Amino acid sequence: MVRALPTIMIAAATVTDTFTPGRERYDAFLYVVPGLAAVSWGVAATLVFGAAATLVILLLEAERGVAFMPGGLAVIVLMLVISAVAAWSSAVRLSRERELRHARQVADVVQRAVQHPLPERLGPLDLHLLYETPVAGAHMSGDFYKALKVPGAVRMMIGDVQGHGLGAVESATVLLGSFREYAYTEPDLPAIARRLETAMERHTARADVRDADRFATVLLAEIPLDRPVLRLLSCGHPPPVLQPRCGPARPVAFRRVSLPVHLDLGMTDEYVVEEVPFGMGDRILMYTDGVSETRDAAGDFYPVADRLACWQDTPDRKVLPALAEDLRRYSGHGPDDDTAAVLAVRTSPPE
Repeated sequence: MVRALPTIMIAAATVTDTFTPGRERYDAFLYVVPGLAAVSWGVAATLVFGAAATLVILLLEAERGVAFMPGGLAVIVLMLVISAVAAWSSAVRLSRERELRHARQVADVVQRAVQHPLPERLGPLDLHLLYETPVAGAHMSGDFYKALKVPGAVRMMIGDVQGHGLGAVESATVLLGSFREYAYTEPDLPAIARRLETAMERHTARADVRDADRFATVLLAEIPLDRPVLRLLSCGHPPPVLQPRCGPARPVAFRRVSLPVHLDLGMTDEYVVEEVPFGMGDRILMYTDGVSETRDAAGDFYPVADRLACWQDTPDRKVLPALAEDLRRYSGHGPDDDTAAVLAVRTSPPE
């Protein structure tokens, strides 16, 4: 529609000026045509629209019997100046758009290098992800996730760094890097949690790092390939919802929730792993507080477990879109946090 404005303006001004009394002139509107063209057209097209508007003005002047000299010459000179300025504006706009596209491409490559896209299948597991940010096209924020197939198991992590902005993204990057390295080598989830804690301590201790003293809630999960169980370790993270193939959906009850990573309260923390049955066809949904802290108009929090229980039999590919739409309806605008990351995992037969 915007690209059609120059043509619409030429046509409207011409018709209006032609069919109104001579003392009422509307050809002055044609002087804005080059400016309208510069908004959405290139340099050459802007000059063409300027030339077309000039020609129409001259024809309307001739129809009124106005002599070409000096009136017509003045019109040409004025339209040349306006068209030149409009063409320059168009060139500046196009240059900035190219720079912006390049910056977005670079940012996209960097984001995907840090937060790799989640595979749809990992070992015997089907993985599905909902990741929403307020910035269109963003793949990375303070919320993070990762799933890796390691010897004998699949290990996953989902978490949320305190606060917003680049500091939160940097801390999330540190935690992702640490998980990628130690998920393969550490014997259990508590060992990985300790590695995450160490990574954040070193990150904060670096003298050149600003805005790094943040904590993060983290949920670690491990699904052995030879046993129908699911092991979970929560560092201050919201409890996931387990949806067994046979039986009602329920939040996982933790005997002990450890402190968030890098939240120093001057006490020694013990990591307790919960082990729950997780057989063929079962599903686990892990989410960040961008989901659970979404509020409705009355200020009530979104009832995650109750909502997910209603979708017990909903196919994997439909559950997360249904959740996203339900969050928008519940709050009127979507998740209240910057990002909502939900990971749905279901054991299934190999394809």
